[in-house]
Amino acid sequence: VPMDVDIDLVLAPVDGSDRSELAAEYAIAVADRYGADIHLLYVLDQKVARGLEVGDVAATSIAEQQGALTDRVREQLPEGVDLSMSSVPGFSQSRLSQTPGNVILDAAEELDADFLIVPRKQPSEEPDEMLGKAALYVLEYASQPVLSV
Repeated sequence: VPMDVDIDLVLAPVDGSDRSELAAEYAIAVADRYGADIHLLYVLDQKVARGLEVGDVAATSIAEQQGALTDRVREQLPEGVDLSMSSVPGFSQSRLSQTPGNVILDAAEELDADFLIVPRKQPSEEPDEMLGKAALYVLEYASQPVLSV
């Protein structure tokens, strides 16, 4: 029996990793299938966020990286699928409860996302792979359907 699902917005958290590019590709496929729009949520890891704060990392280089991924996604968008994006630090020095998992779930609620696609950690990846760890949290606590890729 096919499930009748109403999906208007697919949220894909990304961090520039190959895994998050794959998540973006899945977001395109899901959006195409359901006539939904896509929101790319750029989650900045702790080093990048701190580097931006103290000036070690140039905001323009982060914007260029995000822009390159956004352009690649935009090139693959099917007709009628809109793309929006935002970025958020995955961690906060002042808010200890701010973690990548929380940030993703908060964004999903704020944006009223209907479907989440999160990259998961591969055994061979860096041990501090941020979104990979967040995937487990999102899978456990999201109120929306989640696809982990």
